[in-house]
Amino acid sequence: MVRFVLTRIASAIPTLILVSVAVFVMMRFVPGDPATLMLGDLAQPGQVDAMRHQMGLDQPVVVQYLIWAGNVLSGDFGRSIGSGQEVLPLILDRFAVSSTIVFLAVLVASAIAVPAGMLAAWKQDSLRDVTVVATSTILLSIPSFWLGLMLMLIFGLYLGWLPVVGYVPFSRDFAQAALYVILPVVTLVLVESGPIARMARASTIEVARLEYITHARAKGLSESAVMWRHAFKNAFAPTLTLIGLVLGSLLSSIVVIETVFTIPGLGRLLVDAIYARNYPVIQGTMLFVAFIYVVVNLLVDLVYPLLDPRVAA
Repeated sequence: MVRFVLTRIASAIPTLILVSVAVFVMMRFVPGDPATLMLGDLAQPGQVDAMRHQMGLDQPVVVQYLIWAGNVLSGDFGRSIGSGQEVLPLILDRFAVSSTIVFLAVLVASAIAVPAGMLAAWKQDSLRDVTVVATSTILLSIPSFWLGLMLMLIFGLYLGWLPVVGYVPFSRDFAQAALYVILPVVTLVLVESGPIARMARASTIEVARLEYITHARAKGLSESAVMWRHAFKNAFAPTLTLIGLVLGSLLSSIVVIETVFTIPGLGRLLVDAIYARNYPVIQGTMLFVAFIYVVVNLLVDLVYPLLDPRVAA
C-alpha cells in the first residue's frame, strides 16, 4: 500500500513540471510586454528597461523559468500587474468561491446519479432503465450556458424565487449565500448527472455478470444485499474515477457558469486576466488549476485500494 501511494505521488511530479513548462512557454508567445503594461504607455524607455531588469525579463528564457519556478515553490506567484496584489492570495480567495459551487454540485450529482445508474442497470432494459438512459442522454446534450440561462429565466425572472446574478460569501450571510448558489449548483448538477449515471450503469452491468454475483445469489441473499454488499464497491470504482475527472474539469472550466451567473470565482479571474494581459495572474491561475486537477486525480487513485482489494494487494 505504501509503495502504491509513493508511486502515484512520484508520477504526479513530472506532470506538474511539464505543465509549468508549458504554461511558461505559452506566456512567452502572448503579444505585449509585461513591463510596458505595468508602467503604462507613457513610460520612458529607461523606466521600461529598469522594470524589465527588476522582473528578470532581460535574462535568458531558461533562467527566467528557473527563477519563476523557484519563486512558485516558495509560494511566490508574483504580483498582479493591474493592482499590485500578490497573486497567490488572490487565487486562493477566488478558488474558495469556485470550489464551494463545484464541490456542492459534484456531491449532489453523485448522490443522485450513482444510485440511479446502478438501480437502472440492476433491472436492465426495464422502464426504469430506459428512463435513466434517456434522461442521461438528454442532459448530456444540453449546453451548460443555455441551461443556466433557462433556469435564470424561469426561476429568477418569471417566478422571482431566486436571485439570478451575483454572489454572497457564506461567511457573511449563510441564508442569502445559499440562495445565490442554488441556480449555479443546479445547473452543474443537471449537466454532470448524465455522464455519472451512464458510467454507474455501465460498470454495474459489467459487475452483475461476474461469477461471484451469481454465487451470492445462489446463497439465497436478497437482491438488495447482493447489490449493495457485493456489487457496489467494484461497480463504484470506475465511476469514482469519472467523478474525479468531473471534479477536476469543473474547477478548470467553471468559467462558463461563473460568467453566466456573474460569480467572482477562479474562472472569471482567469478570463479577466487574459483580457488585461495580466501575465503573473494568468501563469499562476493556470498552474494552480493544473495542480488541483492532478491532486484530485491523485486522491482518487489513493482511494482505489479501499474499494478494490486487488489494488491493495
